[in-house]
Amino acid sequence: MARLSRTDTAPGHDVAAAGTIERDPGSYRDPGGFVYRRDGEILRQVGETLVGDWDRFVASGLAARLVEQGRLLPWTDAPLELAATADARRVLRPEPLDFISYPYEWTFGQLRDAALLTLDVQLEAMSAGWTLRDASAYNIQFRAGRPILIDLLSLEPLVDGAPWVAYRQFCEQFLAPLALIARRDIRLSRLLRADLDGIPLDLATRLLPRRSRLNFGLLSHLYLHAGAQSRHRDNEDEGAAARGARISASRLRALVTNLRSTIAGLHWAPAGTEWADYADNTSYTDHATTAKERLVRDLVTAAGGRLVWDLGANTGRYSRIAADVGRAVIAFDIDPAAAERNYRALSAEGRADILPLVMDLANPSPGLGWASRERRSLVDRANPDLTMSLALVHHLAISRNVPLELFIDLLADLAPSAIVEFVPKEDPMVRRLLAARRDVFPRYSLDGFREAARTRFRVEAESPIEDSGRTLFLLRR
Repeated sequence: MARLSRTDTAPGHDVAAAGTIERDPGSYRDPGGFVYRRDGEILRQVGETLVGDWDRFVASGLAARLVEQGRLLPWTDAPLELAATADARRVLRPEPLDFISYPYEWTFGQLRDAALLTLDVQLEAMSAGWTLRDASAYNIQFRAGRPILIDLLSLEPLVDGAPWVAYRQFCEQFLAPLALIARRDIRLSRLLRADLDGIPLDLATRLLPRRSRLNFGLLSHLYLHAGAQSRHRDNEDEGAAARGARISASRLRALVTNLRSTIAGLHWAPAGTEWADYADNTSYTDHATTAKERLVRDLVTAAGGRLVWDLGANTGRYSRIAADVGRAVIAFDIDPAAAERNYRALSAEGRADILPLVMDLANPSPGLGWASRERRSLVDRANPDLTMSLALVHHLAISRNVPLELFIDLLADLAPSAIVEFVPKEDPMVRRLLAARRDVFPRYSLDGFREAARTRFRVEAESPIEDSGRTLFLLRR
């Protein structure tokens, strides 16, 4: 994270001395309103170029309505002396979030809900004479289980007759990936990690099935949109005309409304993936399941802390146990269908204490973007008090050839405490993993796990799970 020193300031008001001021590397695109940390606290500075729009936005009442509706992240005003540089005009203190996630880590349902929120904000803003100046998926986060706009400075006054400047960005970062998932393959969501600006429309239209043209919304917002982009790119006169195009307020509202109905009409069935039904097909007896649930509850309570990362959460059975004892939980799973089922169930239950995300721990999100720091790696975002790795270690150690020592190192880098379920080679699930390959894992044993764990942790509890042959550990760094 870039540090700002006192030499970065310009003449003006006094900036209070501070131990550290660190500018968020993902906020460099908006110099007029960047995010930074001051002694660990998240703040946002508003400069000269945006302060007029900000003051009018607040005075209009739209900001308060969006906050009341749960669509815009709440904030308070902070003293100007907490600014990062002396040319600041306002300092905002946004409500802190437990975790910053990225669109390439979201389930299909999360991406669709984030898209719908963006369009709902745009429609609400247009009614008040405002518009979103950008529609980046990275402006959305999940708080209390629901999407929320976190870019407080993303709205500007709507100019009569002006098109929506964020239209292309919305289609590339929301509509194109959602259409590809719904109409082609869930694995195409990985393209969002390959290009942080989204999926180019010409690429999306080549990847979609031809029958997608029969959908009026996809035809209009993807195919015809991609064709117009190509023409404007190749013809300077057409490009200049497009930039000067005007659109009536009624047509603009109709475009956004149709875009919303197109997004709402996209669906994906979370099935057919490797782990979609894993939670219903384990080697546990009913007695063992009850015993494991009781032990997990006891160990989470004993571990203390507030934030839990459930690594390999599947559909979230044990995430719910951690949440039920008062923890906030982020539930990671490699399988997009399992994570989607979890998200849908949590939404139906109205739960606000668990956030499902898609993550492959053997290939987690790396640092991406400018200087590989614009979007931070999973480890760089780690702040849990406790990790849970239940029925996970054998998949990493045997299916992905991750040595136990490296697995322990990862847990120790993530959090001060860990609950780990060790599954021995005699377990039916491990025998299934070894059935089609040579056993080259002589150190994969209960003793081998204890030895590896003690390189970075103290073993605070070791509890066999009745009627299973498996063991739960509570580890302290």
